[in-house]
Formats: sequence, structure tokens, C-alpha cells
Amino acid sequence: MTIIWVNGTFGAGKTTTAGKLVELTEGTRLFDPEYVGYMLSANLKDQQFTDFQQLPPWRTLVPVVMDEVARFTGQHLIAVQTVLVEDYWREITTGLHALGHTVIHVLLDADAETLHARIDADPEGKDIRPWRHDHVDEYQAARTWLLPTADLVIDTTKHTATSTATQIKEAVEAG
Repeated sequence: MTIIWVNGTFGAGKTTTAGKLVELTEGTRLFDPEYVGYMLSANLKDQQFTDFQQLPPWRTLVPVVMDEVARFTGQHLIAVQTVLVEDYWREITTGLHALGHTVIHVLLDADAETLHARIDADPEGKDIRPWRHDHVDEYQAARTWLLPTADLVIDTTKHTATSTATQIKEAVEAG
């Protein structure tokens, strides 16, 4: 199965684009790795961490759960999750490859000004806006490894979610 992993930071358009991509691409299913994190956060409250991605079980379980969902449904998965730590990304993709999956890493990119404006305009998650804003600088620093590891980079300041999803679909179909 193929895993299309839509990466980028808050405000890049990952969730909206992935939803459009599922609509446009037959045989795909949206997968949110964050739910694996929620499960672990609820069950590991006695552990010290500020982000569930810091938990080694998250990086181990995400590929396993994705594999199970893909095999159970027979569908390719479109994952939406910001991963800004290169070692975490390597662990996840190594796990997915070991389970026989092809991973297409799509990076949705935008300049910091656009990202901050989109975070402020998002009616969801008003209580975590400062946390999201803090991640823009982390994203900018991570671009040094994200850009070369991405199979496809799309500047979402210049494209709508529908046109971005269409570009992803066309690139995947073209191989």
C-alpha cells in the first residue's frame, strides 16, 4: 500500500488539502496519527513529555496502526501530521518501509507571515494558538532537512487546497 504523508506546520493547509485529496483519489482513506498520540497520552500520564511525538511508542505504533488500517480496509492512506524532528521522521518511515509500504512525503510549505495569519484566522483551537505560533519557528529551522527529504513540495501561499490536492494526485499518478 501507499502512504501519502502530508507534512508541514500549522497553517500550511494539511488537513484541508488531505480532505480534498481523499475526495479526488479513489481507494484512499484519511489517517490521523494524532489519535495514536491521544491514546498514548491518556495511558502514559505518569511519563514526562510535552509532545506525544517524543514518546518512542508513538513512533513505533504509528507505522503498525497504519499498516493494520491499510491491510484491513485495502486502501492507501493519506496521513496528516506535522513531523519536525528528523530522527522521528526516519523512525516512522523506516517502520512503514519495513512493513512493505511505499511512503510519499509531501511537504506543504508557506512563508512565516502567511502561517501566522492563517493560525490567527483559524476558528478552531483558539486556546492553542500560542503553541501553534511557536511551531512556525521550529518549522522554519526544520526546513533544512524537510525540503530535501520531501518527494513533493508545494508552496500553499500560491495554491488553494483543491489545486494543491490536485497537484499531489497528479504527481502520485505520474510516479
